[in-house]
Amino acid sequence: MASQIALQLYTLRDFTKTPTDIAKTLARVKKIGYDAVQSSALGPIDPGELAKIFKNEGLTCCATHIGLDKMRDHPTQVIENHKLWGCQYTAIGGFFPKENLGPDLWANFASEYSKIASAFNGSGIKIGYHNHSHELVRYGKKTALDILIEKCSPDIWFEIDTYWITHGGGDPVSWIEKVAGRIPCVHLKDMGISEDRQQQMREVGEGNLNFPRIIDACRRAGTQWFIIEQDNCNGQNPFECAERSLKNLKELGVD
Repeated sequence: MASQIALQLYTLRDFTKTPTDIAKTLARVKKIGYDAVQSSALGPIDPGELAKIFKNEGLTCCATHIGLDKMRDHPTQVIENHKLWGCQYTAIGGFFPKENLGPDLWANFASEYSKIASAFNGSGIKIGYHNHSHELVRYGKKTALDILIEKCSPDIWFEIDTYWITHGGGDPVSWIEKVAGRIPCVHLKDMGISEDRQQQMREVGEGNLNFPRIIDACRRAGTQWFIIEQDNCNGQNPFECAERSLKNLKELGVD
């Protein structure tokens, strides 16, 4: 069985600014032990050149993050690129409204995003949404994330992020269960507390999240890809952080 573990390249964004950087970084990612990546935060590179690097390193591109404007304005190009990379899943990194928040704003966004996603129907490319913590703002009994799950087209999948759900005061397991059947990819990062009592992103298995429960929930929900991400490595080498997370996740029983 092929590995289900991938690395979100945003973790290594300081090392993916040029095509040469990207090639060197992906070679190092493969050497660390990853067989798949989520493409994100790359500097300018020809899609064909990127496809060759993936192939040469024996890396699967399991998913991407792209901008809403590109998804909306250039769907044909997005589809062609993803087929070139052999990639089925893409998502936006979140909706970050600058105006006054309210339930209608989230519902309107869900409607707009569903229309954008409809351009991909029949293409084989699945459109998703990645959460941060601000989607857990409450309007009565519902959070903004509840509204998105309810109002977005059922074809839209949700890339639950374990750290950001916890950061927003939620339980990753309950949110994974809420999107069962709509969570082909999950973002795994741990949360710890620093000596000055600040929340910190930590390597998987080196913080306080209950990863055995999270992994079990993902499997029951139909998750295909366990994607490791660490936006902030707290001054440590991000390659070393990625390697520790991989080791720890394997020890937790994910192949």
